[in-house]
Amino acid sequence: MTRIVVTGPPGSGVSLVAAALAARLRSRSVDGDELHPPLSRRHARPDGVDREAWLRAVALVFTKDATVVISSGLLTRLDRDRIRESVRDVVFVELVAGAATAEPRKRRWRREPATPPRPVDPLTADEAGVRIADDADLGSVVERIHAALAGAPAQSLR
Repeated sequence: MTRIVVTGPPGSGVSLVAAALAARLRSRSVDGDELHPPLSRRHARPDGVDREAWLRAVALVFTKDATVVISSGLLTRLDRDRIRESVRDVVFVELVAGAATAEPRKRRWRREPATPPRPVDPLTADEAGVRIADDADLGSVVERIHAALAGAPAQSLR
């Protein structure tokens, strides 16, 4: 059973890392942006996002599928707790990208204006999950995540 949410700042490659991790784990990959209600997806403003509906959609995906990796933007502790209330065995992978990594990606791939960042609460020691530096090639980052989730020591930032 593998239920994982990969989170990270804009431009850190969350969707790509989540898809590659899902392939590595032979799991299904779901782009978390596709779980927003259609009306919310049409608005580029963060206040246009119906957070409650999105959190319910994430829980529903995990309820219907025991092996899935969902990509997501940064999540607050409250968001993660709400997901855990519905699905106990979910694990969070937080990609930690420095400005030197994320900024060039954002400039290169951004199609719409940047939105202001949401407040973020990093994963803490009492949460199931790992914080992984997004400072290497895709294969290396995915292998670090896989090793950290398997319990290998010294692979995460915690």
